[in-house]
Amino acid sequence: MERHDIVIIGGGPAGLAAAIAARKEGIKDILILERDRKLGGILNQCIHNGFGLHTFKEELTGPEYAGRFIEEAKKEDIPYRLSTMVIEITPDREITYVNREEGLVTIKAGAVILAMGCRERPRGALNIPGMRPAGVYTAGTAQRLTNIEGKCVGREVVILGSGDIGLIMARRMTLEGAKVKAVAELMPYSGGLKRNIVQCLDDYGIPLKLSHTVVDIEGKERVTGVTIAEVGPDRKPIPGTEEHFECDTLLLSCGLIPENELSRSAGIEMNAVTSGPCVNDRLETSLMGVYACGNVLHVHDLVDYVSEEAALAGRNAAKFVMEEAQANQTASGDEIKIIARDGVRYTVPQILSPSQMNDKVVVRFRVADVYKNKAVCVYYGNERVQRIKKKVLAPGEMEQVIIMKKTLEGVNPDSITVCLEEQ
Repeated sequence: MERHDIVIIGGGPAGLAAAIAARKEGIKDILILERDRKLGGILNQCIHNGFGLHTFKEELTGPEYAGRFIEEAKKEDIPYRLSTMVIEITPDREITYVNREEGLVTIKAGAVILAMGCRERPRGALNIPGMRPAGVYTAGTAQRLTNIEGKCVGREVVILGSGDIGLIMARRMTLEGAKVKAVAELMPYSGGLKRNIVQCLDDYGIPLKLSHTVVDIEGKERVTGVTIAEVGPDRKPIPGTEEHFECDTLLLSCGLIPENELSRSAGIEMNAVTSGPCVNDRLETSLMGVYACGNVLHVHDLVDYVSEEAALAGRNAAKFVMEEAQANQTASGDEIKIIARDGVRYTVPQILSPSQMNDKVVVRFRVADVYKNKAVCVYYGNERVQRIKKKVLAPGEMEQVIIMKKTLEGVNPDSITVCLEEQ
């Protein structure tokens, strides 16, 4: 059986950053498996700017950002296989994939890095009434058709959901000459970054209707119009608030779901909130030697954070391969659970191992609602060790706290809690 020290599933920004970091740690035998026809992942269709401000200290488009990592991966001579679909991972790190040239192949990995990204929530998961006419697209599909294939998806558009892709496509469709009549959002707050609301909606006079949803799609062969209505606190439409829009296109931007079918089939423990694997501070899953990073772990708002997180996974996977596997197992009683509560929806990682952690660990999280004048607090057991004042916290903006290893020395708390409190 063919064997590699590290096999990375996914050749997007996460997979590339992980591979480069592992190579710089001294691992020579690395293989990237990518199901698309080229490296770069979703960034290839993200032709807008705003990428790279943290990583490169300059503003890049998606293809430019991906191109820098692709160029470095090729410079490091990291092998990859394109148009290759992984269909199974076993607990002992055997990977089965299929492609046109080789057929069905099983290989063995010293360590595996999961970097499969995420997918959009489709119409079938939204329970929108109406026929099944042409003209209903997920925002990402419309983005690919417009930016890569050069096709016009519609001229009069309504968008359901205010995730970042939907906001960006509102601007993109406007620049293509389409009329975006409204963006409807089920929740009382936007799911996207504040800067995207300003730059993609406000700057173009596109209305954002919070606490609204689509209650009917009209048209048999092609969309002819949609009806939206206001929803109450129970998220159910309020009779009498219906508003009709004539349109030929409905874009759906109703959330992203980490691509974790492979993770589940391998028996990896999953987090119910993130829909990604549970990981420790090394980004190692419940399967020893299997790491996760990027949007397959939890959905990020900035690709710069994806690259930073993936580089950590790559370094830790390299360390795992270079050392005896037994040395990587956490000592009994060394694990500390990180608990999210009181307005904090989840944290990544969910487990900390003081004896093996780096000098500092970045704990990222999202909040459950829009909060003003709150404090982000960190507790070691019952003792509060951090209190950070925040004017505004929103679900669309990822937040973080930093845990320093030296602050845990001699403390040995039974848990670490990240929560919100009044200022």
